[in-house]
Amino acid sequence: MTDRDARLVAAVRAGDLPEVHALLGPGRNPDAVDEDGLPVLCAAVAAHEEEIADALLGAGADPEAVDADGTPVLCTAVAAFAYRTVADLVRAGADPDRVLPDGTTPLLRAVEGGSPATVRALLWSQDLQAPELRLERPMRERLLAAARHWYETGAETELRRRTGAASPAWTGTVEEEWCEVEQVTLGGLSVRAGHGAVLTVLESTFGAPAPFTELVARAVRHPDPMHVDWAAARFELGNRLGEGARDMVTALRHHPSPHHRRFAADRLATTHHEDDGDLLVTWAETETDAVVLADVLWALSEQAEDHPRLGAIGLRYADHPDPRVRRRVPDCLAWPLTAQATAALRSLTRDPDDEVRFAAARSLPAADHEDRDGPGAVVRDLVRDPHSPMRGGAAEALAESDDRTADATEVLLALLDTDDRILRLVAAYGLALRDHPYTPQAYARVEELGPIRQPDHRAFGLADWRRRNEPPG
Repeated sequence: MTDRDARLVAAVRAGDLPEVHALLGPGRNPDAVDEDGLPVLCAAVAAHEEEIADALLGAGADPEAVDADGTPVLCTAVAAFAYRTVADLVRAGADPDRVLPDGTTPLLRAVEGGSPATVRALLWSQDLQAPELRLERPMRERLLAAARHWYETGAETELRRRTGAASPAWTGTVEEEWCEVEQVTLGGLSVRAGHGAVLTVLESTFGAPAPFTELVARAVRHPDPMHVDWAAARFELGNRLGEGARDMVTALRHHPSPHHRRFAADRLATTHHEDDGDLLVTWAETETDAVVLADVLWALSEQAEDHPRLGAIGLRYADHPDPRVRRRVPDCLAWPLTAQATAALRSLTRDPDDEVRFAAARSLPAADHEDRDGPGAVVRDLVRDPHSPMRGGAAEALAESDDRTADATEVLLALLDTDDRILRLVAAYGLALRDHPYTPQAYARVEELGPIRQPDHRAFGLADWRRRNEPPG
């Protein structure tokens, strides 16, 4: 192993991305191996270092590299649910349909693993033939059968059958492509309980779409709009509105189950139809479940913002006992801003719920930022509160607002002392927009907690500040 290779191995192990980039220059060897013969790409993927793996692949590392046990690096990424790395490996040439010694393929392993994002990364790539064309019918049926079996059996039950473990399973919720899914670990193995979404994706891809009622059943099995199964069903039904899905969805507003009604409201929030405004207004006047009502109000404000009765609906629920409903009221009152709507919004800026106060403040014009009871002051107070769930959103709103009060500057400067890198970046960006002289030091404070990653637009704040405030050259 050359000295340069040894340094690259050490940099990968340390997770030192800048050093990895430096060592991948001229004379590079992206396929360097450690003292045990393990390629650095395998080491990076096993350590969940996605950016380092991407850098190695970009430098020409072998996407079909294998570890000491002969396991392809693609399978390591699949097992870790590292769907971004999976996509990078496939783009670089890794074969998702490669038959492994146990008769499986990386794609089949992903299907059984229950991560829809990982499955999608293996199904499609710019250099791959479409999956419905490249996969023979027996393999398509095997993939569908595997997804259906795991979904019907349940992730924990099937994992317990395969491992024989009698100990309690660990279950936690993880994020995946703006959605959420349970991850279950038992007997040293982990799967994600997104098999309903995986099944929906495969059925659509292979031209065997599920009935509408089955899609709804998959959604409400996990009654949360953030769950991957719910999101996949919502997306699939959106693609089939012309086949009668819209009539079925709108009929669900009369379903006795609030979960079904909520799914209908969620689907209608992203569906544009000329009759939706009147339908949602009538529904809002009669819905009794607070959670469903909140989603109906959201759908109404999204799809019928110019409906003549929207403001009246907002006023009707401005003092609703459930904060989840009140959080949706400001969007109903924002336009046109009548005297009644303004009074209601000002009242909501004093609501005990932080999210209600923030929504109301954002809906009011902030003509006088010095007003201690005005919306600007509400936003600044939320940013000051380290325990507020709206602190991050309020900080972003303050940073990009036209609030140039001394109090706003003081709040932004105070954020530079937090232990949250994103809050520090928001504060630095806000100072840059205000051409504050402390801006260079503020960005340095951000980097104390980690590098500023692009393409975050706030990463360019310092360069823009320098162009405006420093002489050329």
